[in-house]
Amino acid sequence: MLRAVVFVALVACATAQRGRDEPAVDYPSYPVIEYCEEDYGLQLYPDPSSCHNFYKCANGTLTYEACENGLLFDGRGAVHNHCNYHWAVNCEGRPFELEPLNHGICEYSFGIYSNGPCETYYTKCVYGEQLAEPCTPGLAYDDRTHSCNWPDLLEYCNPEEVVGFKCPEYVDSKDPAAKFLPFPRYPSNDCSKYIVCVEGQPRLVGCGDYTVFNANTLGCEDPEYVPSCRK
Repeated sequence: MLRAVVFVALVACATAQRGRDEPAVDYPSYPVIEYCEEDYGLQLYPDPSSCHNFYKCANGTLTYEACENGLLFDGRGAVHNHCNYHWAVNCEGRPFELEPLNHGICEYSFGIYSNGPCETYYTKCVYGEQLAEPCTPGLAYDDRTHSCNWPDLLEYCNPEEVVGFKCPEYVDSKDPAAKFLPFPRYPSNDCSKYIVCVEGQPRLVGCGDYTVFNANTLGCEDPEYVPSCRK
């Protein structure tokens, strides 16, 4: 059975339970748009009566737009048609009602969902279609942030399995990695990345800026100076 999550009811309940000393939230007031004031460009305006809808002025033409299921309007959303995932939107008091349309992992037409603890990919739903999206190598999906994160920051995750490296319990002072203590670094099997140990747990870090990791200096350098990483 589909369950509707009604925002209006939650707001009413929260308002009734708010203590006398807790100030009410002063949300901005948005007008109803009846015509476009600008003849050129794109302007977007919230619908004051619903977080699902918004007004769009495109080169002077006014249209009334609706976000897809699972999305809400915030003026910055780039997921689809200027709308964003519902958990990423502050509706500023504008009401909304979230109603799942499907069973299974894609309960909403648009969303991002975890496939389980410590997974290195996640499911992205677009019009209800499931798309498997990989995390950047060395990361795992974090259901709390709806994004990929360092595996050592996740409760049910083994960073050694994700990164494929076990940090040494002791770093000798003569070891080149010691100069980077308390975060010793080590080469990985990828020239563009290296491993940093944070509180004894490995993290896979990218060099970036078209540089590669030099296993001798333990720094990121131009490939010209790292023969083993030249293409």
